[in-house]
Amino acid sequence: MIILHADTNHPNLMKLLADAGHHNIEGFNQTREETIQNQHLYDGIVIRSRYTIDKDFIDATPNLKFIARVGAGLENIDVEYAKKRGVKLFSAPEGNRNAVGEHSLGMLLSLFNKLNKADREVREGLWAREDNRGIELDGKTVGLLGYGNMGKAFAKKLRGFDVEVICYDIKEDVDDSNATQVSWEEFTNKCDVVSLHVPWTEVTNKMVNADFISQFAKPFWFINTSRGKNVVTEDLVAALQSKKVLGAGLDVLEYEKSSFESLFANKKYVAVSAAEAVPKAMQELMFMPNTILSPHIAGWTVESNKRLAEVIANKIIEEFGEAEK
Repeated sequence: MIILHADTNHPNLMKLLADAGHHNIEGFNQTREETIQNQHLYDGIVIRSRYTIDKDFIDATPNLKFIARVGAGLENIDVEYAKKRGVKLFSAPEGNRNAVGEHSLGMLLSLFNKLNKADREVREGLWAREDNRGIELDGKTVGLLGYGNMGKAFAKKLRGFDVEVICYDIKEDVDDSNATQVSWEEFTNKCDVVSLHVPWTEVTNKMVNADFISQFAKPFWFINTSRGKNVVTEDLVAALQSKKVLGAGLDVLEYEKSSFESLFANKKYVAVSAAEAVPKAMQELMFMPNTILSPHIAGWTVESNKRLAEVIANKIIEEFGEAEK
């Protein structure tokens, strides 16, 4: 098969496909329109998030046999229409789930121990021990909202702590030895920590809002390593200000560009003084001492880069076999 690579990835991806007898085309600088114009030249496309693959794209590429996304989610692809057209879909949540689990744990421990705040203060010559007194994770109830690859990976990382790990998922019987699946009522009654591990869909879009937050019986700590648009930033900021949410670790943000390559869709964030580029809620979030922000890198490790590529390559080869050499 002839395979177009719309984004750069670990070189093992192309190597494995080439070793299996398939032909790779580098389309890293090719626009979406150029890809459509040259659609007769390839059988499959490998992409991360550079552009969307919607109904119009799929209709314009009748020879397309598969779409492979080097990542966990498929939100930039019209999944239902691709299936209707018989186009195979591949993603690789197995490839970066360990990285996401470690990042989630790192954010939680940093929040509990005020590590980012303390680090900044010491560098500024402040030695505020009492104000930086932390709390311990042991004895807490950690709730995982969504218990697929990422939720399971985080639960596995929590096994070394004396914590209760519970999960809530729209699917039944997803729990295992690392987390107990509970009802929504029990989830909202017990959680000290809520960690989000759901895809971005019509159902989950803006799901973490004022109404969502108000349903929890106790103030809680919040971690989001899934998708930024699952959270209404303005409502989260209000909850942080009222202490309904005690602290937040956010690897993803509502205002991310759809490609995840920068923070804002229309204007690259340069400095806080560029107030016209930064929504008010985001400005407030950035200066809260009980928040930790990272630029969508939870699954972005050296190891996951290689693993994602190998998982995708192996899935393509498993489905379509090796070409005749």
